Amino acid sequence: MRAGTRRQHRHRTLHPAQIVVIGFAAAIAVGTALLMLPIARQGPGEASFVDALFTATSAVCVTGLATVDTATYWTPFGQVVILALIQFGGLGIMICASLIGMVLARKLSVRARVNTAAETKAVGFADIRGLVRGILGITVIIEVIVALLLWPRFVFGYGYGLGEAFAHAGFLAVSSFNNAGFALFTDNLMGFVSDPFICLPIAAAIILGGIGFPVIMQLRKEFGRPLHWTMNTKLVLTGTMTLLAIGTLYLAVIEWDNPKTLGGLDPGSRILAAFFQSVQTRTAGFNSIDIGGMHDASWLGMDVLMFIGGGPAGTAGGIKITTFAVLFFVMIAELRGDPEVNVFGKRLSRAVHRQAITVVLVAVGAVIAGTVALLMLTDHALDRVLFEAVSAFGTVGLSTGITADLPAAGKIVLILLMFLGRLGPLTLGSAIALRERRMLYQFPKERPAIG
Repeated sequence: MRAGTRRQHRHRTLHPAQIVVIGFAAAIAVGTALLMLPIARQGPGEASFVDALFTATSAVCVTGLATVDTATYWTPFGQVVILALIQFGGLGIMICASLIGMVLARKLSVRARVNTAAETKAVGFADIRGLVRGILGITVIIEVIVALLLWPRFVFGYGYGLGEAFAHAGFLAVSSFNNAGFALFTDNLMGFVSDPFICLPIAAAIILGGIGFPVIMQLRKEFGRPLHWTMNTKLVLTGTMTLLAIGTLYLAVIEWDNPKTLGGLDPGSRILAAFFQSVQTRTAGFNSIDIGGMHDASWLGMDVLMFIGGGPAGTAGGIKITTFAVLFFVMIAELRGDPEVNVFGKRLSRAVHRQAITVVLVAVGAVIAGTVALLMLTDHALDRVLFEAVSAFGTVGLSTGITADLPAAGKIVLILLMFLGRLGPLTLGSAIALRERRMLYQFPKERPAIG
């Protein structure tokens, strides 16, 4: 009798990946309900279900795509709801649940520790309490510092009142560190394209949020001892610096004389704007220049950078820098004829190869499916639709300006892409079709022709 009860209980227990998916879905549902309240929207009536759902999904998935103007469509109540959803989604559902559990019960159950470890990509869960506190502390410190840097600039540089300046600074600090891309300005950050005192603190927050909490926490403890850094830290830091430099150079060269973007700026401002937009491809969504006025080649290059994204276990999206790096080193090893894949003096596990390939193939499939669906639902050109699909899947939030014009079905497509991109193809896939049992037999090997 007891054995049967234990089997039933085991069947009812949800996998950590499933709990993460359900948690994000529940947060989006609550956010949608709050944004549909009449007090959340400016003017008479309430927000439509699709617009509320889209905004809530974009906020929880820290994307930044919007079907309505955040600054003028939503009331202060609605904007606070969006800010809370951004923070909730950026920290992570399981981390927030763990924080609540620590406050109320002063302890975490084993199941809560396993769920939190699954979401944060922790190796173990013995010190999840310390991990949660560390992540919360890092988040608060960085957001407060960024807000304090922006606040006086809004007051003394642009004449905002103390309260209004604090609202903008706080909103941008939370939105930037969480790689969300929401702003309380109708033109996003285009009014500050030449202002390093606005652009650079925001860019720094995006980079820090995009490299992931594991990297930040290790740098905090062992900043001066790079030999002790893990492979994950080295890959993320090296990849981030490389992609930021490549993105800045690429955009500067292509857009330098474009009168719709960089062409009307002085040389220093052009470099600042190119760097700032390169940072946004780390999966933030701010824009200091008109994305819709960029060259097609710029969009394609940004597609690649947005698809790669930032570091794992952070606020960034995309397939992650580590996934891209693993496949890059696998390719190098194969071209050299090496029997093993070695990175920074360490050998990669073959299981990591399979995981990276799985993530990339699922991601490519999702982007292609979303692009095809949008092409069938709209009359927009392929380059704009592809940019929108990659931006949604990478939880970036950059847009060529077609988001608000999409039909309801097109907005639903982007909602699904944002949800899938935030949770990660592998996490969502394992939540839908779990297979934890070990094979007790092996088939004979055979090698097909490749290439």
